[in-house]
Amino acid sequence: MRLLLPTLLWAALLTTIMGCQEKEEQAPVRSAYYWSTTWEGDSATLGFISDNDISRLYLRYFDVVVTPEGEVMPNATIRFAKPVPDSMEVIPTVFIVNECMQKDVSILDSLLLHRILQMSETHDISQVHEIQIDCDWTKTTQKTYFAMLERLRDAAHKKGLQLSATIRLHQLSMEVPPVDRGVLMMYNTGNVADIRRNPILDMDDAGPYLRRLSNYDLPLATAYPVFAWQLLFRGDQLIGILHGDDDMNIFPGDTIIQREAELSTVLQAKEAVTRRRSNANNEIILFDISPQNIQRIKQYNYEEIFSH
Repeated sequence: MRLLLPTLLWAALLTTIMGCQEKEEQAPVRSAYYWSTTWEGDSATLGFISDNDISRLYLRYFDVVVTPEGEVMPNATIRFAKPVPDSMEVIPTVFIVNECMQKDVSILDSLLLHRILQMSETHDISQVHEIQIDCDWTKTTQKTYFAMLERLRDAAHKKGLQLSATIRLHQLSMEVPPVDRGVLMMYNTGNVADIRRNPILDMDDAGPYLRRLSNYDLPLATAYPVFAWQLLFRGDQLIGILHGDDDMNIFPGDTIIQREAELSTVLQAKEAVTRRRSNANNEIILFDISPQNIQRIKQYNYEEIFSH
């Protein structure tokens, strides 16, 4: 004789299961990039991390560039003014200039892994379970880049580490890189030199690329912009991005244009990603929470990206 659970008990179990599922859907992992050349560990940064329940930090360790002599070398290595909190999961991130993939990079993977592990050990960064590579690869450099990633992934796995890579919108139409997962970059969608358009995030530019998102065969998180640029134009010609009051010569007649992704545009982008592939928003990453951006994030309520 079978024992049947009372209808009310079934209803209670179903409600509990559905409630857990809704809770999971409403609580994406909250993460952030930190792209400054110095980890200050100041109260503003740590307070922002704590107040917004950010549990994962993508910390740019260094860049890899081609020197004037044609050598592939690390550059702009981060300096740690204070320790990184032990409770914070850190994903060491390395930006590689695409030009490097036109050089001999046969041992770059081993050099990268050694340097990342050494920096983490030196600065007592223990909560490292993954490393990330950021490179704007193209069809001409894809073969070399993917081969390097495959070697790095295999070596990282032996150390108990996962490997991820950034995915730019235009790369959604290309082959999937040999990594464990990717981060979709929902920013830098246009030509920074075009004085008529917003290069940080314009959904007219981004929208067509997202058509390929649902079929992209790689687990994804998504990063959204919370930064602004001061662009210096001379006529219609871009002179550069201003990082300070005196880092470029400004002449009469020059134009300084502020470019930013309005919060409403970012939320529109988030909604567009959700429509195409909702699980790509299971982890939401702010780019970035360097000190100069935190005040702006608070002023314009960019924290809403996490919870909206």
